[in-house]
Amino acid sequence: MMDSVMAVVGLGSNLGDSLGLANMAVESIAMLPEVRLIACSRWYRTHPVGPPQPDYLNGCLLLETTLSAPGLLTALQAIETQAQRQRLIHWGPRTLDLDLILYADLIINSPTLTVPHPHFHERGFVLIPLVEIYPQGRDPLTGKTIAALAQEITPEGISLWPVADAPETRPGVALDSLLPEPPR
Repeated sequence: MMDSVMAVVGLGSNLGDSLGLANMAVESIAMLPEVRLIACSRWYRTHPVGPPQPDYLNGCLLLETTLSAPGLLTALQAIETQAQRQRLIHWGPRTLDLDLILYADLIINSPTLTVPHPHFHERGFVLIPLVEIYPQGRDPLTGKTIAALAQEITPEGISLWPVADAPETRPGVALDSLLPEPPR
């Protein structure tokens, strides 16, 4: 059995019930047997990158896991499939997008997985939520902290998701008490 590592997942949705899909994804990830959800950022409304489409709901999750990076990616893709994710247009609209942003301090370049996630260090929709929950995290390519990277971007087109039932979390607060117990 491998040692546990910290991993960061970026979450996005702009089709269907984005808030409901985001909450389903958080609960599904928290229920994975080899994953412990450490923290969840607040939800943000962000302008899309790519073709014209609705704004996104975005956020980030901090996990501790014993899954391998490919194993975690497979689990995330299964959750996307539950949300009827279709991959029709590059950077197109989607019901649910779960990206493996960071996995420990590893650099992975394979045909199916790139970690750190390409361009995450330039994306406000990743860095703004991520700095809430993991400011001390580091980009293994540059060695810069998430806090330093977040200061380098302009957060245009990003605002808090305007809902009363957004996650009741504060930056860095563990979610163990907010989520159902995983099956034993």
